Amino acid sequence: MITLSILTFFVQWLFGLVVILLIIGGLYEFFTLIEKKGIPIYKYFGTMIGVVIPASIFFRFELTKNWELLFIVALLTIIFLLQFTRRENSQAVVGISTTLFGVLYVSWFFSFLIKIRFLPSGVALLAFILLMTKAGDIGAYLVGVRWGKHPLIARISPGKSVEGAIGGLVFSILAAVAGKSFLPAWECFSYINLIIAGAFFGMLAQLGDLSESLIKRDCQVKDSGNLLPGLGGVLDMVDSILFTAPAFYFYMSSVIRNFNP
Repeated sequence: MITLSILTFFVQWLFGLVVILLIIGGLYEFFTLIEKKGIPIYKYFGTMIGVVIPASIFFRFELTKNWELLFIVALLTIIFLLQFTRRENSQAVVGISTTLFGVLYVSWFFSFLIKIRFLPSGVALLAFILLMTKAGDIGAYLVGVRWGKHPLIARISPGKSVEGAIGGLVFSILAAVAGKSFLPAWECFSYINLIIAGAFFGMLAQLGDLSESLIKRDCQVKDSGNLLPGLGGVLDMVDSILFTAPAFYFYMSSVIRNFNP
């Protein structure tokens, strides 16, 4: 997986394709989980729309300046029209809301990786945020397995511990500092700023992991899928990135606007 990720960084069309495929897999898993709860969702329509979002970003398609907001309004309108075709009105609000949430949570959030890739020095920035995020996942697992004794939030994820959370945070900070070597020589990448960034995005990554655990707990499943042996499903692999990617993109966009390297 690490090798595949590195290869896709440098081949733009391959990177876009991999992101879209992961979004399709993540949406399929999410909607399948919701179906198990008996909620009437629009699984295939939601998945189709989920492809349009990253594709429009990749090909830089914009009808208007605020194209994404217009797209969300159009999406909600279409879902309502689809609801009109159903014979029953039960759980209409839940079905509409869940379908829209799935598209935004999986597709829109994960699509920010493409936006990061298109920033100046995008390959380095993409590698940096993925390194911080996944290092935190690895650190939390290693430390939690070896020294974890105190449950973090047992009702959401019994396997996560306070010790693991601290270990993940430390690993994210170390990864941020280690990533300085391949980052642009910008003022925002001083060692102090990197430590702060590692702590902030490390916490966001763990929040993303816990959020997906909450969804799985509500649906009474251990893994979102079984596509990846030892890891679970696509959502299990990208859950932490769903929160770090948008935040990192907005942060770097602000830095780039105010700093001319």
